[in-house]
Amino acid sequence: MPQVEGGYISLVNGTQNVYNETTEPTGPQSVFDSVKRAIGQVVGSNGGQDVALLPTTKTSQPVIVGSRDRDKFGLNSKMPSAPTQTAEEARLLGAMPVDPMDDIELRSVQLQFPNARGSLADSCDLRRVPTDKGDILVAIQGDTTKPPILTYHDLGLNYATSFAGFFNFPVMRGILEHFCVYHVTAPGQEDGAPTLPEDYIYPTMDELASQIQYVLTHFGLKSVIGFGVGAGANIMARFALHNPDKVGALCLINCVSTSSGWIEWGYQSFNARFLRTKGMTQSVVDYLMWHHFGRNPDERNHDLVQMYKTHFERAVNPTNLAMFINSYIHRNDLNIARTPSGSPQTSTATLKMPVMNITGALSPHVDDTVTLNGRLDPTNSTWMKISDCAMVLEEQPAKLAEAFRLFLQGEGYAVGALQKLSRRCTIGSLSSLKE
Repeated sequence: MPQVEGGYISLVNGTQNVYNETTEPTGPQSVFDSVKRAIGQVVGSNGGQDVALLPTTKTSQPVIVGSRDRDKFGLNSKMPSAPTQTAEEARLLGAMPVDPMDDIELRSVQLQFPNARGSLADSCDLRRVPTDKGDILVAIQGDTTKPPILTYHDLGLNYATSFAGFFNFPVMRGILEHFCVYHVTAPGQEDGAPTLPEDYIYPTMDELASQIQYVLTHFGLKSVIGFGVGAGANIMARFALHNPDKVGALCLINCVSTSSGWIEWGYQSFNARFLRTKGMTQSVVDYLMWHHFGRNPDERNHDLVQMYKTHFERAVNPTNLAMFINSYIHRNDLNIARTPSGSPQTSTATLKMPVMNITGALSPHVDDTVTLNGRLDPTNSTWMKISDCAMVLEEQPAKLAEAFRLFLQGEGYAVGALQKLSRRCTIGSLSSLKE
């Protein structure tokens, strides 16, 4: 039989029978090779019992069948006549040389821009800033002579766990060459924070926003670019509303502008009670996962979900988090509204600076961002919903980084320098932005 790719070569000269008993595989070895050799050795020790090969496809190996099984497979009536295979030939079939498949090893495979999450804490200068409600932790990342970006984190997180992955993304690392980031952490929310005293009165949302003024005064900052997520976005919006001259632009992610509803208030009240009395229970972890990832978080990136579950279970001070949650659910409405063009000004104001209002398509806070968008001035605000994510900073950092870069460039921040950053994007990042 002529040699065919993935087929067989006949060992009997002058024979063109496709059912020839003795063939040698030329393609890659498979599981059937081991079965074939084992059966061949058994058949060879059965005192010359005749064998036959079942018809095979081009991609499969021949199967050896003894004479007792001929009737079972219908070989006695359907197989054409062929020379009887001897025990020696069966032994030869079972002892055919096998080319073992070499083990494949992946060597020198690494990311062009490794996303080193843990490096954010090492690259920051940690400072304690005194305020009227106690000291707060501020992590400074970058050159303090550059324009400042001020961030605020969400519930259950801090500056490192909330922003490490995003600010280590390649495009963001390029942006940080032209800015200095001041990461503000709410009281008692940093890793390894001691439990706050029992008589400590945790700041309200308005008081947390007023603490930002102490940060600006401490570091001599005249104006900042605000960047807030979740509860931190609400705090940044409050500060910008009362200090419009201190905020040049705002990037708000999953921001809520209204007071808490009954369902949210009920769930979070139980969470705060459990955190104080029982610590970090499974129900609290589940609610925090829903707050950040939306429904069915286990169907998302497994490593990312597991990392945050571990953080909530082991690294969060439950008592301190209970105080932060209590302040968040007792927040009041921002009391802002869009003023129609040409209408007289009322007592209700809105944010004066440019605002980029962002959410994820799978986030449980989409409706809240839509409500906020309806209360902002359409001439200086943008609403963006990013697909296939809820936790935008972690699940779609490329799209968010590119949007934030263009937002800064549109506001006139280091335009010439930022134009070069697009060349530093990886091919994967650019392809995902085209989707």
